[in-house]
Amino acid sequence: MSVVTRFAPSPTGFLHIGGARTALFNWLFTRHHGGTFSLRIEDTDRARSTDEATTAILDGLQWLGLGWDGEVVHQFSRAGRHAEVAHQLLAEGKAYRCYCTPDELTAMREAARAEGRPIRYDGRWRDRDPSEAPAGVDPVIRIKMPHDGDTTIQDLVQGEVRVPNDQLDDMILLRGDGTPTYMLSVVVDDHDMGITHVIRGDDHLTNAFRQLQVFAAMGWPIPEFAHIPLIHGPDGAKLSKRHGALGVDAYRNLGYLPEALRNYLLRLGWGHGDDEIIDTDQAVQWFDLGAVGKSAARFDFAKLDSLNKHYLQQAHDERLVDLVVERLTAAGDPAPDSAALARLQAGMAGLKQRAINLVGLAEAARLYTGTRPVEFDEKAANLLDQTARQRLAELAPALKKLMSWNEETIEACTRAQAEFENIKLGQLAQPLRAALTGRTVSPGIFEVMAVLGQEECLARINDVQAAGP
Repeated sequence: MSVVTRFAPSPTGFLHIGGARTALFNWLFTRHHGGTFSLRIEDTDRARSTDEATTAILDGLQWLGLGWDGEVVHQFSRAGRHAEVAHQLLAEGKAYRCYCTPDELTAMREAARAEGRPIRYDGRWRDRDPSEAPAGVDPVIRIKMPHDGDTTIQDLVQGEVRVPNDQLDDMILLRGDGTPTYMLSVVVDDHDMGITHVIRGDDHLTNAFRQLQVFAAMGWPIPEFAHIPLIHGPDGAKLSKRHGALGVDAYRNLGYLPEALRNYLLRLGWGHGDDEIIDTDQAVQWFDLGAVGKSAARFDFAKLDSLNKHYLQQAHDERLVDLVVERLTAAGDPAPDSAALARLQAGMAGLKQRAINLVGLAEAARLYTGTRPVEFDEKAANLLDQTARQRLAELAPALKKLMSWNEETIEACTRAQAEFENIKLGQLAQPLRAALTGRTVSPGIFEVMAVLGQEECLARINDVQAAGP
């Protein structure tokens, strides 16, 4: 059997982090088994579904590197097919028309509450003659659920889960206006798309027992189910799907690399021994549903940051240069010229060793891409007092005489000048850092100077002198 999975988000908002993990697990399981990973947009809720949300979901999946196979299926476009199945079940006596009025349904719910019973439809039109139907009521179509015995799911994550059938009421398949319900649409689409494995959050587990009845009534093969636990916050509370900070787009904006987020989401509820850093190729080889835990995973930014730092250090410098320039220009910085790009390329190896995310990397990169004169932060400005400026003025001629410009020669020159002035190296190196970078923290100052180049360093020192006290 060829594995066919699907990720089926509703386009009522951005791709939240829980949905991204569900997509990842489907994608990895499919790639592990050499199957087909399908994408279905469940846009039957026309009031809340938007084109913007659909675009955001597609962009989020593409950014994460979770490409799908074939064309995207839009559930709403298949409403006619869904209704066809409902009418087939009606014709076969496996469903019926229900003419309950809104007032009757309200009274039914209130009576159940008053008696402490679960709120379920009581089946009053299940065997009733349609000739008794009241005038002016557009009937819904309900499926005839079994009343006796149990429904059992052999879930690939949760194990055997059983529900007594008397807890399942006759759910609506087709509304009074002829539109299909979510419960019907999902089953028809899963069957027609040849889905073999339904991998989704365990908040859908109760839905599975109802959806099984539609599969059974139609005589269709039932897919394997795997309901994965949800993601909780650090405090153990359930993450909100609609919380903007939990959208994949937010993590992208916060400067995380897609491979780091993939690795982190993989380890949220799935494990392979003590392995923490698992690249995508290895994940495809190792992933299967047997290692998915039954307990909710807790989101931990510290672990995500640690992974992201690792992947930043492993990333190619050229790629990071492109990502940094994209961020800087988006923030309003002028596009770096060829000289600034060359400096950034040369300095990236040092910059990325200290960065946790692209936000910090882009901020640090400004020391190579920024235009003169350098803008000083408060600490750097305070450091550049009259004494410091004088020391820099005395260092500049020595730096200018250097015939070879590299970290070793620059450091040797600066040390010699410090010894000549009978001061500690830091008393010269720190003002030098402030003058060249505008900050008191940076990569090693001699590394920075080697990257900036002799001409640029001398020009920045001269700018400090020209600015005066």
